[in-house]
Amino acid sequence: MTLEPIAEGVLVHESECIQSRATVVLGPSGALVVDPGITRAELAGIAAALRGLRQPVVAAFATHPDWDHVLWHAELGEAPRFGTAACAAATAELLARPGWQEELAPWLPPEFIDDIPMELLGLITPVPDASTHVPWDSTAVRILEHRGHAAGHAALLVEERGVLVAGDMVSDILVPFLDLGASDPIGDYLAGLDVLEGVAAAVNAFVPGHGSVGDGAELRARIALDRAYVTALRDGEEPADPRIGSSAPLDWMVDVHRAQADALAGRPLVE
Repeated sequence: MTLEPIAEGVLVHESECIQSRATVVLGPSGALVVDPGITRAELAGIAAALRGLRQPVVAAFATHPDWDHVLWHAELGEAPRFGTAACAAATAELLARPGWQEELAPWLPPEFIDDIPMELLGLITPVPDASTHVPWDSTAVRILEHRGHAAGHAALLVEERGVLVAGDMVSDILVPFLDLGASDPIGDYLAGLDVLEGVAAAVNAFVPGHGSVGDGAELRARIALDRAYVTALRDGEEPADPRIGSSAPLDWMVDVHRAQADALAGRPLVE
């Protein structure tokens, strides 16, 4: 298990599954773990690596309620697993539905489906009302909530370290996945990008939910790339985007793009 340092006291793990990223922020009494995933071995490996660093998990945070961001493993312990109120509500609603495991099954990557731990999925505690920061006793981690990708989505800014944990945005391998169930998926996503752009000057390194870590300049470039993609969808144009081009990292991304474009075609814009 490798936890790669990207800033003082901030470590990142890359999963074999769609380059999913888990982020660990070290503190004087233990670690904050953000979006741990994806397989049982990987989660147990993160726990073992932190034991080796003498860093018990004292808090966790899920950037949004998608299944791959609300996973957990018993070896990570029983620390509170925080998320926004909307994130916690969405996961609680899922778990209350009979047969939720079968409901999720079609969304799980088949090559990893037997290795994904579902036992502790989605047990998220909402951050206290009006909280602007993750409630843990260490370096300030600001919560930047928006709903660009999903209701309850939040990025985290580790303020003293200049690190942005971006959730499922600003990826170099995935095009923006819009929340097509929202009343204004285009407007929501553009507003979310504005939130990230608003803190870009304070960012020295950022971690996307999937894909490559980058610096502040790369963050601005990816914000621009995401904005161009979403704007093209809004305007009914075909995006000139390397993530769906002939050399795209993931060949199935063009299918995701086409499905989004079809879903938005003819849909009235929200003024």
